[in-house]
Amino acid sequence: MAAISVEEFNRDFIIKVPMAAAIGIHATQVGKGEARLLMPFSAALARPVDTVSGPALMTLADVAAWAVVLTVVGRQEMAVTTSLNMNFLRMPGSSAIVAEAKILKMGRRLAVSAIELIATDTDDMVAHATATYAIP
Repeated sequence: MAAISVEEFNRDFIIKVPMAAAIGIHATQVGKGEARLLMPFSAALARPVDTVSGPALMTLADVAAWAVVLTVVGRQEMAVTTSLNMNFLRMPGSSAIVAEAKILKMGRRLAVSAIELIATDTDDMVAHATATYAIP
């Protein structure tokens, strides 16, 4: 069982990242070591070629990594990113993006996760990230 629920994450944690809350990122599913988040498409996230921008995708990946760590460690709001590596695979277009995050390794002080970013209109993986979080 996850240490936090979807409702707790959306109510108590996403507001602590105002940029993520402002662009509508929210959790749709959590389980211990797994989290699924959604970022709706809006013109504010687009590049001039009508595709979701890289900074928006990186924000979603980082928030998803934080969420998946919280599913294991619980209400540790000061778990922080120590590294984030992103591979952009294809243009997502003007689509909502789903982030599917999983814990790869959970240590006492560091957690490593993998995040797949998927365009909802095509089901194509548009980016892949790995993130390491420090746990207080």
